[in-house]
Amino acid sequence: MTTALRTPPQTARASAAGLRATARIVARVDEEGGTTRLPVLDGDGPFALRRIRGPGGQARVCVVGAMSAPLGGDRLAVEATAEAGAALHLTAAAATVALPGRTADHATYDVRLTVGDGARLDWLPEPLISAAGSDLRMTTTVELAPTAHLVLREEQVLGRSGEETGALRSRLIVRRAGRTLLDQETAYGPGAPGWDTSAVLDGHRALGQLLVVQPEFDRCPAEVRLLGEAAGERSGGAGQGVLAPLAGPAALATAVAPDALRLRRLLDEAARSAAAG
Repeated sequence: MTTALRTPPQTARASAAGLRATARIVARVDEEGGTTRLPVLDGDGPFALRRIRGPGGQARVCVVGAMSAPLGGDRLAVEATAEAGAALHLTAAAATVALPGRTADHATYDVRLTVGDGARLDWLPEPLISAAGSDLRMTTTVELAPTAHLVLREEQVLGRSGEETGALRSRLIVRRAGRTLLDQETAYGPGAPGWDTSAVLDGHRALGQLLVVQPEFDRCPAEVRLLGEAAGERSGGAGQGVLAPLAGPAALATAVAPDALRLRRLLDEAARSAAAG
């Protein structure tokens, strides 16, 4: 069973410019029992952190939205660390919706993940929805030890049902043993040229990726696999994607689809393929 100690919360700060809030999670392995405990589980503002049951010695945390966020001007962050040998699974109870705020300033949402030697971290949140009129800059930064395992899923939906998308700029940076494994940046919506052309999204409104990093790929790299319509599936509107190895012990699946449900199916297919080797 996982144990947890909630540290005194860092009170979220609200101002005319927006909300400032950070969630902090630290997973540490119990050397005697081999289970992972949570000495730091600190959520404030829109972040309510809930410990949930998990298999074996893994620690599992669900992020529950406690208020509407991010809004324009908000500065939000999630910091999670899986120390050496720990196993941490992070998910969310519902989608995150970026909304316009009282200020014209953009919102920021920074995710910072650190995974130690022999540790595993699964970052599997629900989709991020970019609502009309919103302006969000999202950055995910991952630092991996040489023997760390990572499963990271990102899903983005451009606009709620029947509405236009907001402005969404996203960057993903992954370093392994101090060396860059992946550094990519995307931009969609107002102010981003060409994002809705046939060369980019071609009318799709849901996009995402699944990144798997594991030392086993050094010996047996993942094979390239087409997903959905790209693989010849005849179900119209199913979306499409590709799973491909990276220059390192990693595999990256990228997919686009008409909606979040069909996007998740593509990424789940990619996850099964990566797990099967």
